[in-house]
Amino acid sequence: MALCIARVYRKESTQIAQRLMGAAWQQVGWRAHHTPGASLKYIPRRAVLYVPGNDERKLRKLTSLSVDCAVLDCEDGVALNKKFVDRFQQRLKGRMLMEPIRLVTFVETAVGLLNFKAVCEAARQLGPKVGLHHDGVVFGSDDFCASIGATRTKDARELLYARQKVVVTTKAFGLQAVDLVYIDYQDEEGLRQQAREGALMGFTGKQVIHPNQIKAVQEEFSPSPDRVNWATELIAAFEEHQKLGKGAFTFRGSMIDMPSLKQAQNIVTLAGAVMGK
Repeated sequence: MALCIARVYRKESTQIAQRLMGAAWQQVGWRAHHTPGASLKYIPRRAVLYVPGNDERKLRKLTSLSVDCAVLDCEDGVALNKKFVDRFQQRLKGRMLMEPIRLVTFVETAVGLLNFKAVCEAARQLGPKVGLHHDGVVFGSDDFCASIGATRTKDARELLYARQKVVVTTKAFGLQAVDLVYIDYQDEEGLRQQAREGALMGFTGKQVIHPNQIKAVQEEFSPSPDRVNWATELIAAFEEHQKLGKGAFTFRGSMIDMPSLKQAQNIVTLAGAVMGK
């Protein structure tokens, strides 16, 4: 549902997007129990696999794949017209949700990148009113290249600025950031290198187009056991120093402060979410 809504903003007109959001708004009564800023369980999206929504064979195979997130891609197969909006609104009537729908949006054009901050602000303001929780952002690299007239290269050097801006803006709003696709699905070493680069930049996951890419990507976006031990011990040491009324302190030869603690907490949160899958 979340990705279906997000793709309205990708390809169709603003008017259709507004009608779809309006349909959700009219059902606000059954979502009134949701409060803005509701705390939701962290769901990792280290690998985001695209699967054709009309390919039954591939859909059946999903149950055998250990992938964090599978996207049933209906973008080119479903016309988002008035009939679709009416059907969407009809199915909402009388439905109850235990938690908000997680909304994942896309950045894939030059205009989209320029308006990215405003979109995140609007999603934060309006989402809770209609039972939506903005959970993450996907960088659509190929469409973005077409938008700016760039030539797509294997090392993606032409996309460095856009990737960095997506990460910075996404993290400013506390969202997950999903990096670009590595199109050569047979090149595992190149895939790992780009995934590792994305993780170092701050991305939390990566889009994949073939099941063979899942394992490598999810490994590169997972903290190593040594890293988890470092984070766990740092948090324990920080709490101990807090009891003693101390702020910054030295841990394993490095000065530790609040940013270091935040990094450690993120590692522990991700490790816990991955192990809990």
